[in-house]
Order: sequence, then C-alpha cells, then structure tokens
Amino acid sequence: MYAQQLTVQSGPSGVRLAEIDEPDGSGLVVVDMHAAGVAFPDLLQTTGSYQVVRDLPCVLGVEGAGVVREAPEDSGFRAGQRVAVLASGGAWQQTVAVEPHSVFPLPDSVSLEAGAGFLLNYLTVHFALDERARFRAGETVLVHGAAGGVGVAALQVAAALGLETIAVVSTEEKASIAKAHRADHVVLLDGWKDRAREITGGRGVDIILDPVGGDRFTDSLRSLAPNGRLMVLGFTGGEIPTVKVNRLLLRNISVLGAGWAEYVRTDPGYTKRQWAALEPLLESGALQITEPTIYAFEHAADALRALETRSAAGKIALSLLPHDTEGPS
Repeated sequence: MYAQQLTVQSGPSGVRLAEIDEPDGSGLVVVDMHAAGVAFPDLLQTTGSYQVVRDLPCVLGVEGAGVVREAPEDSGFRAGQRVAVLASGGAWQQTVAVEPHSVFPLPDSVSLEAGAGFLLNYLTVHFALDERARFRAGETVLVHGAAGGVGVAALQVAAALGLETIAVVSTEEKASIAKAHRADHVVLLDGWKDRAREITGGRGVDIILDPVGGDRFTDSLRSLAPNGRLMVLGFTGGEIPTVKVNRLLLRNISVLGAGWAEYVRTDPGYTKRQWAALEPLLESGALQITEPTIYAFEHAADALRALETRSAAGKIALSLLPHDTEGPS
C-alpha cells in the first residue's frame, strides 16, 4: 500500500510518497482509509519541533476516516461500517489497524471527508471546555484564531453546548468564516480586547480558548471575568508566553493547559467517554461538522505548506482515494 512518510526533518519538503507493507491486523480493527486529517502537530513534526519525536521514516497524521475491512467479533464493529479513527502509528496511509477504543462510528449525516478531519480538533476543544475549564451553562467563550481548524471546532462545540461565543479573527474574510460556523459575535484582532469587554457589558469573558499564544496572551488575561479561565491549547503564533502569577491571585483567574493528546496517553479510555457525550449531539444535529478543504494524497506537502503559511481556513484533509492527481479542491 502507499503512505506519506516523513523521511527527513526539513519541513514539508521532507514528506515523501512511499510504498510500504500493510499493517498486521491481528486482534485489531482494520480500516481502509478514505481520507485523513492534516493538523498543526503534523507540521511541527516535519521540523522536529513537536514534543513527541518519532524515529524516521514515519507515517504522519493522527486522524482519518474510512470503512471497516475486518474487526474482532467482540469489538463492536463490523465489516463495511463507516468510521473515524485515531491512528497513533500514522493516518496518512491507505489502510490502518487500530485498537477498538480508537474507532468511532460515524452517523450517516457526517461524510467520510468531514469525519476524517474532526476528531483531533473537536475532541481537544471538548476536553478543554468540559474536563479542564468545567464550563457552566450560559458562560461566554472567546476563541482566538477562530477561522482556523481548532477555532472552527471551538465555535461548533461551544454552540452545541449552548455557550455564547466571541470569535477573534485577523481579516474580514476570516470573519465571514467564523460567522458561517455559528459565532455569536465576531471581532477583528485590532482592538479585540475592548470589543470583547463591550460585548460582555464590561464584565469580561468566562473562558478563553487560545491555540495561538504570542503577544495577545497578556490582553487575554486582562479580558477575563472574575473566576475566568484562560485555556492554553497551543502556540501557532510561535512565541510561548509567560504569566505573572500575581495577576491570577489578585483577580481570581486561572491559566490552564489543555493537552488532550497527553491526557489520552495516560487514560486511553477517555476518548470513548467523550464520544458518549458528543455522539448524541452529532445525531441530533446540535453539533455540526463542516467539510474540509481536500488535497490529493500526492500533494500532502502542499497541505502542510498551507498550514505553514497560514493560508488555510478551517480544516484540511487528504483524500486517500486512488487516481487523485489534482491540488486542493
């Protein structure tokens, strides 16, 4: 079968299409992949900047979707079933073999393309809001980078949970994307702190989801309401900020890390508990999954470059279907 492998840590150019053996499916759920998600950690791995360093060559990608080829009788899955998967051994390959706890049945309303690119971001956001921030009904959530993959997921999950959202974006084009993904309020990056305070009647926001980091961090702290929580999801802005803890003490606010992947490594069953909460929302339509921008499998490096240059809006996925020869659609 074919896979996209990272062969050298030189950025997206280090990714190569390679022919490899199919995985051993003994005791596992074997899935023929239809599409696979492209995420910021994949880009970080191409330069050795990710916190988990893998031996080379390695297959990139964590999430994807496809059709079950075979499964153990006691797994709860059957041949022909449409599923999303988390593949720790790499999702950018035509067939994966994974543990049953890493397989999730897709409702008919969710396409395989959309299913390929939602697990990582949506489960991360749900973890941040539910497990870490302990959201309460009626709270306000401000989302930085709201037109990106994590940002779009944050808007959709917060809407499904009945939370009011403020989307922070850098351009009018990205503002349109945030509005289309159920943001209650959209503000531009320039002057966002003052606008957020106006929207909340001077009180401040209850939860801030920040996958960006960088120089907006201090203003985020200043924008929190009493008992507010600033959730650190990542540092796509490059700089890792620091915090003066006296701010936390004097204003009764919190800064919390939301490292979903690390949490799952210590508690593999957690994803199934998340799915038990999210699947009914998917089935009812309260939680909506949008279609990603699709790149052909052969153009995986181009998909990574779209993340690198921040030209991507929303989620990106690779099509693993045969005869893909075009660029993004």
